[in-house]
Amino acid sequence: SRPAGRFGDHNCDSPWDLVESAAKAMKSKHGDNIEFVLWTGDGVAHSPGVSGDHQLERLKNLTHLLRHTFSSQFVFPVLGHDDPNPGLHFGQGYRDVANYWRPWLPTEAIQTFNKGGYYTIERKLQKLRLVMLNTNLCSDIVGNEEDPAGQWAWLEETLQKSQRNRETVYLVGHMPPGVDERQNGGISPYHEVFQARFNQRYLRLVRKYSDIIVGQFFGHLHSDSFRIVYSDTGRPVSWIFLTPAVSPKKTPSGANNPGLRLYKFDTDSGQVLDYRQYYLDLDAANRQNVAEWQPEYNFTDHYGLNEVSAHELHNLVESFAVQEGATLFSRYYRANSVRFHHNTEGCDASCAHTHYCAITRLDYQEFRSCLETAASALASAGVIALCIPWSLLVLLLMPLLHA
Repeated sequence: SRPAGRFGDHNCDSPWDLVESAAKAMKSKHGDNIEFVLWTGDGVAHSPGVSGDHQLERLKNLTHLLRHTFSSQFVFPVLGHDDPNPGLHFGQGYRDVANYWRPWLPTEAIQTFNKGGYYTIERKLQKLRLVMLNTNLCSDIVGNEEDPAGQWAWLEETLQKSQRNRETVYLVGHMPPGVDERQNGGISPYHEVFQARFNQRYLRLVRKYSDIIVGQFFGHLHSDSFRIVYSDTGRPVSWIFLTPAVSPKKTPSGANNPGLRLYKFDTDSGQVLDYRQYYLDLDAANRQNVAEWQPEYNFTDHYGLNEVSAHELHNLVESFAVQEGATLFSRYYRANSVRFHHNTEGCDASCAHTHYCAITRLDYQEFRSCLETAASALASAGVIALCIPWSLLVLLLMPLLHA
């Protein structure tokens, strides 16, 4: 009904000008002070009926852009659910994609990528291991296979080896475990990303190796949020950060402004210390014909945290459930859509509780129980179970922190 702006529209995928502006903005802001880049998937468009050759051409263009923008750094990509998948889009399988990404990946990584689209990168000087997952193998496309492409056996073997070698580990993927927090409230429908059995399997592994897993990074949902993994006794043991998308395209759960994120981490321990979220006001960029990427917030300052840890994130989300935490939830909700929503007028008690349940209940049955508890309390007593106030979380760029 109207022409899209130069930098895109909330009804569309990213035009080239938007993608190029995102890469150039981070390069100009941080120069070569970047350790590596995490590309969390979905390099091709959502367009139906696009040929495999056309998809590969799009992936090739994006690879070329990142290679020449960050020429002195490695880029570590993962496959998104819209990226080419063997048996779904074209016959050559992972090998065609691996050929594009070969300059960034060592031989051992290429071998496992060719097998199933997953690989690991060892940062020897930092004793940090990046484990890059193909989360498409956790979805319904694999049917009833117990271990699609052998990824689960490989993942546990990799984590066992890292534990023996006293390495720290980042887990990176496209689709996260758990459910989409941007629901309309109620019990259903909600978006289950993994098959339930794979969702449980992933959570068990994270609990088992939580002593070495110091970061988990995912995309897919186009929202700015986080997740907390708890031990079997209810202790917060690990965290997951969900990064918003460069693409402004509306998902079934809402729209967002384009976003980018820069993490700061301790190169001796791998511990994430903070991050800075950048955003583009899409409407303003189209009006002014200039893409001005700006800092949106600094994580620890934004929420008043002492550190980035599962315990601190647990305390943060629990504060959402009391009246005194209304201001923090308002900050979270605004960031969740990358400032597409400027306030919490559209998020009532049911909406707020859905966010709480999605952040803290990654198991599907526990998530349903969390929602049912709130719905039952609301119906019987006119209050939300956790007393949440009525009005009230791409590219990942990681810099070197000098000790």
